[in-house]
Amino acid sequence: MTDPASALYVIPARGGSKGIPRKNIKLLAGRPLIHYSIDVARSLAPDRQIIVSSDDDEIISVAGMTGLEVGYRRPASLGGDTAGSREVILDAMDHADSKGIDYSCVVLLQPTSPLRTADDVRGCLDLYTPGTDMVVSVAPAACNPYYDCFETGADGALHVSKGDGLFTRRQDAPAAWQFNGAVYVINPRSIREMPLGAFPRRIPFVMPRERSIDLDTPLDWMVMEKILER
Repeated sequence: MTDPASALYVIPARGGSKGIPRKNIKLLAGRPLIHYSIDVARSLAPDRQIIVSSDDDEIISVAGMTGLEVGYRRPASLGGDTAGSREVILDAMDHADSKGIDYSCVVLLQPTSPLRTADDVRGCLDLYTPGTDMVVSVAPAACNPYYDCFETGADGALHVSKGDGLFTRRQDAPAAWQFNGAVYVINPRSIREMPLGAFPRRIPFVMPRERSIDLDTPLDWMVMEKILER
């Protein structure tokens, strides 16, 4: 079990989002989207352990409206849509190291998962050990590669992605999971050594699909608004 207060919380929020323009500070149920993630982090750890990583003055200002002191600005080179999560996390870690901030692991909280709770983060931290590369939140996959996920073969026809395609009920196929984007608990040593996709030991923390909406498109936003209204 990892003490939530010992983690470094990184909340990435670049200014150039395209699917939903300015989504990180767009009002959701009357509150800027980024506030949801900041509130979760602040309920788990002191402000010193929280880094909002942004290249955008307005986002930094809106984040500060929560009372969190945002004393870090992401380099412009990491502000474009080609910058990967690993580079953003490493830069935030370097900043924490320069300030003498100790941390046992890095918790990445993307603002696009506002239904994530503090208990979800605690659940991931409970599964984390120094021998783990990453604990990541997942949800039941919308498409199962043994049942209803297909690839186009050399013959141009559809073939089931895995297995022989003989499962006639989804319930009989092996369980399949997908990252839901809500929580990543990352081993600092591992991310300095290799990309996230190369991690050999990734442990899943299962979240229900109804709390696993990742805001990427205007339709996602409409669905989220209806959920929060109810």
